[in-house]
Amino acid sequence: MESIDWDVLHAAATAAMTNAYVPYSKFPVGAAALLTDGRVVSGCNVENASYGLTLCAECTMVGAMAMGGGGRIRAFYCVDAAGSVLMPCGRCRQLLYEFRSEEMVLMTSHGIKTINDVLPDAFGPENLEKNP
Repeated sequence: MESIDWDVLHAAATAAMTNAYVPYSKFPVGAAALLTDGRVVSGCNVENASYGLTLCAECTMVGAMAMGGGGRIRAFYCVDAAGSVLMPCGRCRQLLYEFRSEEMVLMTSHGIKTINDVLPDAFGPENLEKNP
C-alpha cells in the first residue's frame, strides 16, 4: 500500500469547507477522503432551518462518492473553519464505517487512527449477512 498524502486531503477538506452552508451555527466543516482507486472526494456541511435535517460534511462527501461511481474510503480528513482537524460525530463514524476499506485510517486530534480505533465493535453490513 502506497503512502497517503495527508496534505492533499487537508487541502481538499479545507477547500470543501469554504462551500459550507452554515447560516445557523456559523460552524463550517469540510471533509475529504482518499478512495482505494486513488480519487479524492470531498464534502461540506449543509444546514437546514429545521436543524435535524442538517447534513454533516461526511454525508455530502459520501453522496459525492456515490455520484462519482462509488468506491471505498482508504483515508479520511475533516476540518473546521481554521483548518484544524475535527473528529466525526458518532453518526458519521458509522457512515464512514459503512464505506470503509479494510485498511481505512483517519486523521484525528491524536494522530492517525484506524476506523476500528474510533468506532470499536461497530455494527455493519457484515452483521446483517450473518443474520438473514
